[in-house]
Amino acid sequence: MTAIATRRIAPPSALATGRGKLILALLCSIAFLDFVDASITNVALPLIRDDLHLTVQGLQWVPSGYLLTYGGFMLLGGRLADLIGRRRIVAIGTALIGVSSLAGGLAQNEGTLVTARLAQGLGAALMLPAALAILTTTFTEPADRQKALGVWGGVGGLASAAGVLLGGLLTDGPGWRWVFFVNPPVAVLVLVALFRLIEADDPKRETRGFDLVGAVLVTAGMLLLVFALVKAPDEGWGSTATVLRLVGAGALLAAFVAKEATGRNPLLPLEIFRVRGLAAADLTQLIAFAGFLAIFFFLTLYMQTVLGYSPIKTGAAYLPLCGAIAVSAGVTSQLIGRIGTRPLIVGGALITSAGVYELSRIPVHGSFASDLLPGLLIVAFGIGAVFVATVTAANDGVPADKAGLAAALLNASQQLGGALGLAVFSAIATARTNHLLGEHDSAPHALTQGFQRALLVGSVFLLAAALFALRSPNTRGESSQPAGLEAPALEEAHR
Repeated sequence: MTAIATRRIAPPSALATGRGKLILALLCSIAFLDFVDASITNVALPLIRDDLHLTVQGLQWVPSGYLLTYGGFMLLGGRLADLIGRRRIVAIGTALIGVSSLAGGLAQNEGTLVTARLAQGLGAALMLPAALAILTTTFTEPADRQKALGVWGGVGGLASAAGVLLGGLLTDGPGWRWVFFVNPPVAVLVLVALFRLIEADDPKRETRGFDLVGAVLVTAGMLLLVFALVKAPDEGWGSTATVLRLVGAGALLAAFVAKEATGRNPLLPLEIFRVRGLAAADLTQLIAFAGFLAIFFFLTLYMQTVLGYSPIKTGAAYLPLCGAIAVSAGVTSQLIGRIGTRPLIVGGALITSAGVYELSRIPVHGSFASDLLPGLLIVAFGIGAVFVATVTAANDGVPADKAGLAAALLNASQQLGGALGLAVFSAIATARTNHLLGEHDSAPHALTQGFQRALLVGSVFLLAAALFALRSPNTRGESSQPAGLEAPALEEAHR
């Protein structure tokens, strides 16, 4: 009788229920929608430029405008989710994505299109950290969390590649405006499912003491930092404007840290960095994404401008990458419980680095089968492991009332990494191409040499990510639930 009374009863599995599976599908759909919007416009850019008569600067802001507000408002969005309710913030962000996408698809001029992209980024900054916070506080049993975070991480890698594929299919099919028109009906479906599957969560604390000064400082600092990184390739890293922006962003973010260290009710409680592995995972994510996301930009340009691929052929070239990432993510989620996150992140980053290095050898007269496919497959198997293991490491042991903040930190690292990589590698590629053109080299050869140099440096960034990952703890997702998760929330997860 005593043995029965003292036997440890395992918590029920939320993921084993039909409702739990639907919740996971919904949350991953939200992640897919946000991630895919970062890359879906890339293949359509030439047609957008011709149709709306965009300037070069205006065209740059179609992808960069989304990145700017996505990264700039991410931390604020994550904290608001913790303070005023995650379902509410997801709903607001989803509605904003739907409306702004409709406006982008109907745009007749540069100003409307760029404004729509800025609004899309803001909507994603609200949606994504709140959705990841719902995931980590819903699936609290260790095996459930590993599987759920594994699927989430796989979706993140898959969406980045799928965006280019979908962009090519839509641009060559019904037209470039459909890269925006696909979002509103998806947003409506997400909202319907959200209110049917996710219970309203009450604010976890009083919001009267909301850290408004901290919110202004960090949002302004992040916006200025991303803006500086986006503009640096055009204006030069040593230009007065770039230096002033970077210094200004540094000053704003330093003032934010000082405010958070001394103020009451901080937007970013600095003790969150005491959570084992959070800082290392965020830094690894930033550096790895800098090296990874750049390949879509340079390979898309290479396929279209050097190899002469159509938009649909360019998009289809990423199809093997999508499939391989899905396989890699699934295998990684099974391995985390056996060997832990650290060897998977380190090994994945090294494999990805090798794949990007292979892609850096692309020739002027290249072919998909021999010069692109091998490198893309290597990259896919490596980055799938990095995505899944990093998300797991960054969320392990995070208190429930800080889940949105932790999710925002991880995703802000991703967006800053993407902005940093694009800025640095674009400057490197441009400098190499311009040097060769100045020596009267042919345009295809000069462009290819620039892409090669950028991808080579990207592979070095991924090597650096592997080194930083060595400092991360080797978690196997042991935490059964984040500290502070209230019993009613746990009961609702298994209803």
